[in-house]
Amino acid sequence: MRNLSALDSSGSAPPPERARATAPMLTDRFVVPATPKEFVERPALPARLSAAIEGPLTLVGGSAGAGKTALVAHWITSGAAPRGTAWLTAEERDGPGAFWAYLLEALHRNGVRIPVEVGTPVRDEAPDSSVLVRLAAALAACRDPAVLVIDDFDAVSAEGVPEDLHFVLAHAAGGLRLVLIARTEPPLPLHRYRLAGDITEIRDADLRFTAPETERILRRHGLHVSPAAVDLLTERTRGWAAGLRLCALAMGRSPDPEAFVRQFAADRTTIADYLLTEVLDAQPPATQDLLLRTCVSDRIHPDLADELTGRRDGAWTLGRLARDNAFVDREEGSEYYRMHPLFAEVLQAHLSRRFPGRAPLLRARAARWLARAGRLGDAIAQASAAADWPFASALLTDNLALGKLFTGLETSTLTRAFATMPTDLPGAAPALVAAACRVAEGDHRGATAALRRVDACLTGAADPCLLLGRALVGVLVARPAADAEAAEHAAADVYRLMRQIPRPLRERHPEFLALTLVNLGATELGGGRLDRAEATLSAALEACSRPGTEEPRCDALGSLALVDLLRGRLHDARAHASDSLALARGCALSPDRVTGLDHLVLAGVATEHDDLDAARAGLDLANAAADTFHEPVANVQAAVIGARLASARGDGERALAVLRGAAGSTPDVVAATARWEADELAVAQSSAHLARGDPEAALRVLGGIAEERPRYVVARARALLAAGERTRALKLLTDLPDHATNADRVQARLVQGAAAAEAGRLAEAGRLLGEALELARAEGLRRTVAEAGPWVRRLLRRDPRLAMAHGWLPARVLGRTGAGPPATRAPGRTGEQTSAVPVPLTDRESEVLREAARMSSTEEIAAALFISPNTAKTHLKSIHRKLCVTRRSEAVRRARSLGILE
Repeated sequence: MRNLSALDSSGSAPPPERARATAPMLTDRFVVPATPKEFVERPALPARLSAAIEGPLTLVGGSAGAGKTALVAHWITSGAAPRGTAWLTAEERDGPGAFWAYLLEALHRNGVRIPVEVGTPVRDEAPDSSVLVRLAAALAACRDPAVLVIDDFDAVSAEGVPEDLHFVLAHAAGGLRLVLIARTEPPLPLHRYRLAGDITEIRDADLRFTAPETERILRRHGLHVSPAAVDLLTERTRGWAAGLRLCALAMGRSPDPEAFVRQFAADRTTIADYLLTEVLDAQPPATQDLLLRTCVSDRIHPDLADELTGRRDGAWTLGRLARDNAFVDREEGSEYYRMHPLFAEVLQAHLSRRFPGRAPLLRARAARWLARAGRLGDAIAQASAAADWPFASALLTDNLALGKLFTGLETSTLTRAFATMPTDLPGAAPALVAAACRVAEGDHRGATAALRRVDACLTGAADPCLLLGRALVGVLVARPAADAEAAEHAAADVYRLMRQIPRPLRERHPEFLALTLVNLGATELGGGRLDRAEATLSAALEACSRPGTEEPRCDALGSLALVDLLRGRLHDARAHASDSLALARGCALSPDRVTGLDHLVLAGVATEHDDLDAARAGLDLANAAADTFHEPVANVQAAVIGARLASARGDGERALAVLRGAAGSTPDVVAATARWEADELAVAQSSAHLARGDPEAALRVLGGIAEERPRYVVARARALLAAGERTRALKLLTDLPDHATNADRVQARLVQGAAAAEAGRLAEAGRLLGEALELARAEGLRRTVAEAGPWVRRLLRRDPRLAMAHGWLPARVLGRTGAGPPATRAPGRTGEQTSAVPVPLTDRESEVLREAARMSSTEEIAAALFISPNTAKTHLKSIHRKLCVTRRSEAVRRARSLGILE
């Protein structure tokens, strides 16, 4: 785009040029500011400016130090702007005549010829309307529009200037392109320009620097820090240009720039001086007072501002601050406002210095307003910041919100709020909140001590909400101790007290019943009451159907998965664990809190399926999750799985060491109720001894176990048979109880089959093996069969039909090598053969193959099956070997031809 030419639109010679202004003018007001040497180019913004001046008005508006002037100046000096673009810096002291005189001079100095008839305004008076008319007409008559940038336009205070400028722009018929740079919205009829589509606006949000741009700023200053530090600095400054540059300067002087970012405090840097001078001091006294009083709240409602100031101008003042880009923004679609975090931090420090002791009073007042407004989490945060612990605790207990410490969107906010609360405060509510916090931290002793203080304060006439909170914490405290009796008693109190709570309040907190049922069920599981645990956890799932109950739902699914695993229901165990993982990921829940048990169960399923690589990977993921195994039952199962994996590698000593370590790690708080866990460890130790060929040791560790549980009966029978006491072993298995699980029955048939094989009754042994394999097929209990002993492999070799009927078994149990069995002749014409039967795929290999058939990548297969990419690659290699192919597509085609895939 070119500016005014020497000819008007008719091709005639232009009228004589107007006389130059004779009054002295400041030349620097026409000079485009120099671009800082650390300036970071952002090509998208100059491109927007170039496109914007196709229309009459462009507004570059933003807060102080947002980089408005630097952006437009770079656009001009880099050559992106049209040649001859005029620049004018406005000043507050200019009268109307002076402003127009400077504007005409700016146009003249950049080659715009203004006819003499336009005239020259008087410096101290508003220009005559005829001057504006002639100027608009002169601009309209020109072939190419003039481009004029006015910086600091909000400094223009002369009456009538905005209206006159709008008049000229509106009547210049496209002969003027105006770019205004301002902190505040100019007093122009912007709604008309917006409605007509005649304005382009570049605002604070457009000017904010992204993390990659922040890194480029730091590099321009010779600074190299980690990506995490770059992200943190961008977040703290919200991409504010001046803040980033001031931080970069300070970091350059710091001996450890990385540490500077972590320890950065806005009130101790030049940023504080900048914000106090450029933003706070620029406001009227009443506005300064409002800013200092409201800076204690992250979100500011106009009514809260009125509450803190005692005035009624909150809505008007906050709205003006937002329009003026004074580091206060209105939340989109909301009545609330937010301060820039650095501005709020500086104001809070300034408030503490100017008015010591006022901040806690303001926070306490804000807490009460927020509580009345229903913003419970914010109210508690304010009360805790004011050290008003009785009020903060009462807010949590009286509003039935104690469960929010364990689930929901406000968990982290509430946990932080009470992190510094003293432990010796008087009163039942602070003690109850302290007990709940100790439970959340896994501090059983601290929780128990706090509950004793609660009970000492409670009376029969206590508020039902307080008593209900006490009952809930009682259930939670009983869980790590596996104290089912205490959990059931506390849960009964929860059910009774819930009926005394008003229905609307009760329905607002579904997490209360959800947490009660989940923790009661988990406690019953820890005590070995599998039937009752399953029923309670199933009820918990029904109670976890509403928002805010995602964590207890994951917890219930994980505990149900463990029940299924202990009962040998592997498909159900995997489904529940996978559902829990999917829910945790979909809701972005903390993986350390909810997924460790799920990975543990999946590792147990993979172990039973003889997918040892997947089992090791799952166990590693489970152990990596922090605080996974607060409960002994999970710790025991992790040890059992680890021991079976060690035995599978032939490392019997390692297997026993893992189990002994788990037995020694049982906390003393559960010593009285750890009988079931101890028995489970004894059974696992017995198996480990048998794998090492030491039946006497296997019998010794089973000596203290009562024989009423089918699992323990079968374990003793296995050890007796290995010790040569066949008759006693078979007698134990004569009448297996009706409540024996499918896995128990498989083990029993295998022991009976081994005894028959040892006695030479091979037909009977084959029959019992066939029964065991039919029972085991449903859940794919490959590892159980593999651990039964070499007699299984000998019988399968002896009976090919039985082997063929159970091709789902591991190849080493079937006695096959990777090449597979020889080809078999199909019925029909002589010489016609079927395809060679491949070595059967494991369940996990079949899943991987199905995902591969969907054209999934290795990473997608891993994500879908909750395994690592390396494990997925291992399965793919095994599939290729078994199907005698080299590529994934060939594997899919061959599997379909063999009927493995549909």
